[in-house]
Amino acid sequence: MKFSKEAVTKAIGDGLLSFPITDFDSQGRFDEASYRKRLGWFISHDISAVFVAGGTGEFFSLSLDEYRQIVRVAVEVIDGRLPVIASAGLSVEAGVAFAKAAEEAGADGILLMPPYLTECPQDGLVEYARQVCESTELNVIYYNRGNGIMTAPSVQRLADLCPNLIGLKDGKGDIQALNKIIKTVGDRLSYIGGVPTAEIFAEAYLSIGVNTYSSAVFNFVPDMAVTFYKELRKGNKDAVKKITNDFFIPFVDLRDQKAGYAVSLIKAGAALIGRPAGDVRAPLVMPAKDECQQLERLIEKAKSI
Repeated sequence: MKFSKEAVTKAIGDGLLSFPITDFDSQGRFDEASYRKRLGWFISHDISAVFVAGGTGEFFSLSLDEYRQIVRVAVEVIDGRLPVIASAGLSVEAGVAFAKAAEEAGADGILLMPPYLTECPQDGLVEYARQVCESTELNVIYYNRGNGIMTAPSVQRLADLCPNLIGLKDGKGDIQALNKIIKTVGDRLSYIGGVPTAEIFAEAYLSIGVNTYSSAVFNFVPDMAVTFYKELRKGNKDAVKKITNDFFIPFVDLRDQKAGYAVSLIKAGAALIGRPAGDVRAPLVMPAKDECQQLERLIEKAKSI
């Protein structure tokens, strides 16, 4: 861990956040050489933190050994230039193991994913997150998504219990619920927009004080992604509207054609710009040829932006 709690909190609270895909070879194994090149390319752009082995990075399909290698490589390549945040979750036991691996590899924090499968009461969610938080000295960002959605009182309770909880990432897109959390917990936490293709929610997020979000499309249109973020923060509504209409709305329409395309299309886009990372792992599937052609046309539009 190379960054202080204050530095990581600042990094995740303002600035574009990047979530690199994970490179696999033709046999579906982690491709370290390709991943090193990807990370070096990522940090050549104007971003504030790198979230490795996240949702876009197919955390849900990684073994603990693969995860450990991915985080180690990321810490080596990024070399203290930006905070490195890895993921943890699935169960308390697994979450503790992933957090320990991230800590040993030198990460600056973890993004705590929802528990696996089961329905969860609010007090159970707080307990799940508390146990993982208390197992590590790393900074923790809770991912409010799926079956792990916490209400405002639960987030407040967790923040009171865990000093190393520094942020909450929204993965639901319920602006009313998120606004309740922000108004209840206040600046005790930093808040990150985290729905799939978060740019489509960016204006709504910004209106309630969420200054940043995770950009998956950064993986294949980084210049446009950075431009969109900067124009959004400058209040340039015309530019935001144009990019949203020209790129993000048709991209979301394409993404919604099949479950899992929020990840699969990102890998397809990376391949289309000459930075392939292999195919997604089951249960996800890669886009069809005609869908890749549609994506290619969107990438050409992004270049003009």
